[in-house]
Amino acid sequence: MDSKITYGMETLGLMKLFENMTKAKIRDCIVDEEKIIFVVQEGELRKALGKGAENIKKLSEKLNKKVKIAEFADEMLALIKNFINPLKVDEIYEENGIVILKSSEMRTKGIIIGRNAKNLRALENNIRRYFPDLKEIKVM
Repeated sequence: MDSKITYGMETLGLMKLFENMTKAKIRDCIVDEEKIIFVVQEGELRKALGKGAENIKKLSEKLNKKVKIAEFADEMLALIKNFINPLKVDEIYEENGIVILKSSEMRTKGIIIGRNAKNLRALENNIRRYFPDLKEIKVM
């Protein structure tokens, strides 16, 4: 990962708050209109979530926003799985920069795609932060 991500003061503050509350090592923080995604180092997810996901609840209340925690992975398909967790897909593979997610569950597909494909585009943008060669993610 050559490209450096720069953070504003607000994002740095969120990252500090997250680390202080969870004691988990953070890798990245992605803020959009609807939610804040904290990306933690590999092996830190359980610590970040806390017992019964209490840390997510506390952070969500404190920040007045939806909070998601995803575990980093050096491999693109593993990272995508971590980002869509707890949703499960039947199959995930990549062909020429296009990632295909296959699921037999209509509900899962709907959540991943979102209204007007908003969730899917956001997922693509988030994954491109680490894997700029990603062309597209398709759900089938």
